[in-house]
Formats: sequence, C-alpha cells, structure tokens
Amino acid sequence: MFRLGARGGDEPASADPLARDAKLARVEAAFFLADEPLAARRVAEVAGLKDAAEARKLVDRLRALYDADETAFQIEERAGGYQLLTRPVFHPWLLRLRRTGHDLRLTPAALETLAVIAYKQPLTRAEVEQVRGVACVDVVRVLMEKGLVRITGRHQSLGRPQLYGTTKKFLQSFGLNTLKDLPEVETLNRPN
Repeated sequence: MFRLGARGGDEPASADPLARDAKLARVEAAFFLADEPLAARRVAEVAGLKDAAEARKLVDRLRALYDADETAFQIEERAGGYQLLTRPVFHPWLLRLRRTGHDLRLTPAALETLAVIAYKQPLTRAEVEQVRGVACVDVVRVLMEKGLVRITGRHQSLGRPQLYGTTKKFLQSFGLNTLKDLPEVETLNRPN
C-alpha cells in the first residue's frame, strides 16, 4: 500500500503519484494504529509534524490518494477528529470477520434513553424518567458502562442531582462528528 523512498526520506523516490513521503507515511501509520478518531493536533504530535494545520493538509492529501487509488479505505471526520475506516461497499464482506461480543447491542429501552439524553443533554435522571415515563436508573447505568453516557456535572436544584450527557464514544459509535449531526427530530419516523 505505501510506496516510500528507499532511504525513507521526506521526498518521494519516484514520480509515482501514489508515493508517500515519510511525513505522510507516518500520518497513515498513525491512522492504522488508532482505534478512535484522532484530532489534527494529535496527528501532528504523533507524526512529528509542525502543527495541526500541516496535519490537516496531509490528511486531505491522504484522502485524495485513497480516492485516486480506489482503496478499500477512507478517512472520515468523526467525533471531532479523523478516523481511518473501510468504505461502506466492503461492509458485507467484513461482517464475516466480525467477532461476536464487539457489537454495540442496546435494548429498545436503552436506545430510547440514549436518544433522550443525546437530544436534551445535559439533563438529570429524573428529567429522563419524566420524558420516558418509567424509571431508568439501571438503563442509565448500562449506558455509562458501555461508555456512551457520562456525568457532565451537577444540577443547581435541591440535592444537586447529576447531569448526564453523551460521550465521544457515542459520536464515534453512531458515525457522528458532532451533536449537530444528529437527525432533526421532525425527520425521524414515528412508530405506528
């Protein structure tokens, strides 16, 4: 996949349009190793680059190379960073390799609770229960154990109850870059 110069220097060894210089190869290697999105600042730090601007430039160049080479990979912006992913067209084949137990499996109650928290955060557990109409202490605990929900602070009301919000893992798991990428509530299908 990489074509590096014989000495591993910063200039390509040939006129090959798909060749990677050492900086670009380090950026690509960082993405292969990362299991979560990397912010441009982190890419710069890991790959020994000057700053985040240089990292963004190299990420854009790597994206263009992947598109030109028609590889199975793409770099997407997710959860405030960049992540190397396989293109959706390859997902049917990759499902055959997926190990059990790594899927994000949520009950309907957990999905509903997660949706309430995602759209109305930060909010207290009592506010979640008011919207759902049922107690959800166990569901919130499960969502926290899965790393999808976290405590974001304390409400100023009597007893100072905890406030809940979603995590970076939530954004990553649902393919979102920011909470602004959540679908508009009006566009969601209502159950019959």
